[in-house]
Amino acid sequence: MNKTAFTAMFTALFTANIQADTVGLYLGGQIWQSEASGIFGEENTLIDFNLKKEQQMSYFVAVEHPFPLLPNVRISSNMLDTTGKTTLTQEFSFGDKSFLTDTDINASFNVSYIDYTFYYQLLDNDLFSFDLGLTARDFNGAVTVTGTAEVVTTVVEEDNVDHVHLIDEISSSVTTGKIKTDEIVPMLYVATNISLPLSNLSVFAQGDFLLIDDHSIYDYQVGLSYLLVDNKMMDFNLNLGYRAMKMEFNDLENLDTDLEFKGAFVGVIAHF
Repeated sequence: MNKTAFTAMFTALFTANIQADTVGLYLGGQIWQSEASGIFGEENTLIDFNLKKEQQMSYFVAVEHPFPLLPNVRISSNMLDTTGKTTLTQEFSFGDKSFLTDTDINASFNVSYIDYTFYYQLLDNDLFSFDLGLTARDFNGAVTVTGTAEVVTTVVEEDNVDHVHLIDEISSSVTTGKIKTDEIVPMLYVATNISLPLSNLSVFAQGDFLLIDDHSIYDYQVGLSYLLVDNKMMDFNLNLGYRAMKMEFNDLENLDTDLEFKGAFVGVIAHF
């Protein structure tokens, strides 16, 4: 994103005057039945590990307030945890380990991330709301690959005339290559909610989109929300929707990915 676009966006954010009328606390969570697809590996050798469909969990807490110059704050915790298996048809290296062709290897994709989001309510009324902000996505976790690797052992031998020879003996052994995923990336945050007249239903959409060119990430969700409880003490919503996340990493600590996680979710949000 160029400097002009950054300047325009920050000007819009910091001059926004539409905020919540009172201080509000939001607590929420969801169960996401994600189906993983794509490839990952190192540099130009990316493999399809046939990753399994798994249930993922996410939680968030948000605070909104009436002070126009200060952003609202949202913190969410998310987990992407799945496994897969494939048979190698080519040489493959991962985490400083080289795995043999025509052997089975197992993959474990265990990556979590925490989103620190600062946003403004540019529009907020009984029918429509629109939020805009910035997210710092803090990745943490590891990706591991286990399989049969080539092991080279150097043996020192002496002949009858006391000449020393170094001989490489090649064998195979089960080993694990591991790459940690520790990096913070900036993302654009947008969210909207549209209330449906004469009902307790509303349509919502929310997304985070990467702001830099090294990687390509989007994470969005759309769905329906039903207002189950509405009183002076608390609002309580049930959510049902669809979520998709794309992670295309280019050399994230030597990890390259082109992965997508997508599927239906169910969630709850309480507003105090």
